Amino acid sequence: METTEVVRRYWSSVWSRDWNAVGQTLAEDIEVFWPVTREIIRGRNNMIAVNAEHPNGWSIDVLNVYDAGEVVVSEVQVPQEDVGIFRVVSIWTVADGVIISGREYWTLYGGEDGRDWRRKYSSLGDLPS
Repeated sequence: METTEVVRRYWSSVWSRDWNAVGQTLAEDIEVFWPVTREIIRGRNNMIAVNAEHPNGWSIDVLNVYDAGEVVVSEVQVPQEDVGIFRVVSIWTVADGVIISGREYWTLYGGEDGRDWRRKYSSLGDLPS
């Protein structure tokens, strides 16, 4: 299976909440780092639990998946009821048909204002996915 297909299958399985299928896409000793909160999730069971125990009311839209060999970059949008829309850029390392590590940047879409000094150089808006 191609590396991008492993990542697409991961996101599809998370969205459908098929935790057994999610586990099939993850190495037993996977390690995922979330730099924004400085959390490190170690192990397949913990990664599944982080997703399974998240409060419901969310969906997943895969916007882009980029192939760089063993490294796959995905960009997804996660609308969450009563919270807003998260954008997630994930950098995955895939080997032997499973994700062995990742670094995920979760941020609330539009959740931060731009700096005043940049306003003369920029405008607000949305680019197509």
